[in-house]
Amino acid sequence: MTACTATHTAGPATGSTRPGDAETDVDDNLLRVGVSTNAPPLIYRQGKEIVGLEAELARELAKHLGKSIQFVDLKWKDQIAALLDGRTDIIMSGMSITRKRQVRISFTTPYFKTGQMALVRREDKNRYPKGFAGILGQSPVLKFGVVRATTGEKFVRQNFDQASRIRVYNTSREAMRALSTIVLVNRIDILIHDGPILIMLAAEDESSKLAILPYYLTEEYLGWGIRKNDTELLASANAFIDMMKREGRLDTIVQRWIPNIQ
Repeated sequence: MTACTATHTAGPATGSTRPGDAETDVDDNLLRVGVSTNAPPLIYRQGKEIVGLEAELARELAKHLGKSIQFVDLKWKDQIAALLDGRTDIIMSGMSITRKRQVRISFTTPYFKTGQMALVRREDKNRYPKGFAGILGQSPVLKFGVVRATTGEKFVRQNFDQASRIRVYNTSREAMRALSTIVLVNRIDILIHDGPILIMLAAEDESSKLAILPYYLTEEYLGWGIRKNDTELLASANAFIDMMKREGRLDTIVQRWIPNIQ
């Protein structure tokens, strides 16, 4: 997918672009936020509106900076490239802070602690004793589902290399469909992905055929990605996070979108 720069938005309005939209000169009064809107409850589309934890925090950050906001909707794999090319100013899309990513970009101080979790069919839930060892012991006969270019994919490849098969999907919803399908040839046994996203997917499963294994497999921290040479924005974003924590507003927003996960 070819990414785009944000179009100008006057005043305090909120807008969004998708690849293919017209390009214009960058407006210094505009905060261009890179998002991948397929990760509820962190960031997703509800009708024509971009919503979620990251969307609300992005709007609050833009207000704090005295800027208008423009969401730039990109494929996940294009997020860092778009930031480095100057097509976005900041990535606010549920990105885990990793050493590999820190080589290329800077991160704000973490604003949320999370981790990888597992989603399985409810009928199979009792197959997995609590903890990583239970999954590891069965991994040679399991078909794992992961989302492309995520920390979940990295975790599975590093820890379950004896898995029967690892299938890679472009979105978590595609992987969920592979988990719940009755067509055996297309079916996976377990989906490893970001905890908040899996909890949202399980909640959307009206058939109640899917279940979360109620423990984290990893410990990860979410932050916002910024170009290394944009020290001013990094300092401002960190000051914003500190202020939101002191005032208790950050916890309130997190709990509204991801209740009872921390």
